[in-house]
Amino acid sequence: MELFFSNMLSAARQVGTLFIIVAVGFLCDRLKIFTEKTAKACTNLLFYVVTPVVIVRSFMSMEFNAANMKGFLTALACGAAVHVCGIVLSLPFFNKHPDEVGSVYKFSTTFGNMGYMCLPLAQSILGPEGVFYCSAGVVAYNIFAFTYGSWLMSRKKSGYKFRLRSLVLNPGVLSVLIGVPLFIFSVRLPSVLDAATKHIENMNSPLPMLLLGTYISNADLKHMFVKREHYLILLLKQICMPLILITAYRLCGMSGALLTACGISCSAPTATNTVMFAAKYDKDTSAASEVVAFGTLLSILTMPFMIAYTMTG
Repeated sequence: MELFFSNMLSAARQVGTLFIIVAVGFLCDRLKIFTEKTAKACTNLLFYVVTPVVIVRSFMSMEFNAANMKGFLTALACGAAVHVCGIVLSLPFFNKHPDEVGSVYKFSTTFGNMGYMCLPLAQSILGPEGVFYCSAGVVAYNIFAFTYGSWLMSRKKSGYKFRLRSLVLNPGVLSVLIGVPLFIFSVRLPSVLDAATKHIENMNSPLPMLLLGTYISNADLKHMFVKREHYLILLLKQICMPLILITAYRLCGMSGALLTACGISCSAPTATNTVMFAAKYDKDTSAASEVVAFGTLLSILTMPFMIAYTMTG
């Protein structure tokens, strides 16, 4: 028990550090220094530049061997399990809500903040090895988001069309496709390019947290704490799902950095992209913003507990 609380305190420090940056983003939005409008423009910088650089560099930092390759494939399977578990857990719920809201709640239960929350946290706790394994979760997220997620958001309007291009040509999958051969052939960057990409990589922790702060600042904080659906999503997404999956991972013999990285991935709060998908398919963006803000705020309590659970034998 003492080891568990020690691990929980260590994880809480890492999560708390990130949330201090979230608070800075929150204050900057309220003071009109760095607003949500500016943050949305910066999202493309994070999505198309910073995150891919972080993922590619994580592959290049790992030694190519059978154990690391097996670990990545295991993490990919665990990433798929996260989304399958989310789909199953959300099936009995939110069916009586109007589709504009119900589909948002189901999406929120299924999809976690794999990129903007998990990668910075994994980098803080585990270093490049954690990013290497968590990047497999990013791939799984993109596969499910552009298939099941798109179908879920558009099914009532018969607007869903499967597009292989959208599935493959997105930064999360492309960066892994670039990183894998670099990992296999042990490619190393020239010193100047390595230093430049290292500076970009260093943006990975502060930038997404600042963006989250602006989104939370624009959510209806009073309203979101009285909605029962938010607590149900929190229970399903950030408590039941990680407890089920982390227990299953441990029973399967997983341990060490791989288990911790997969534990971080499955305990993440609702994906910020929920708002983007809601907007794209004409769903309730206010409901999506509130769910994201609520889950992100409460993750400061749930994530340290779940991470400690993965780290305590």
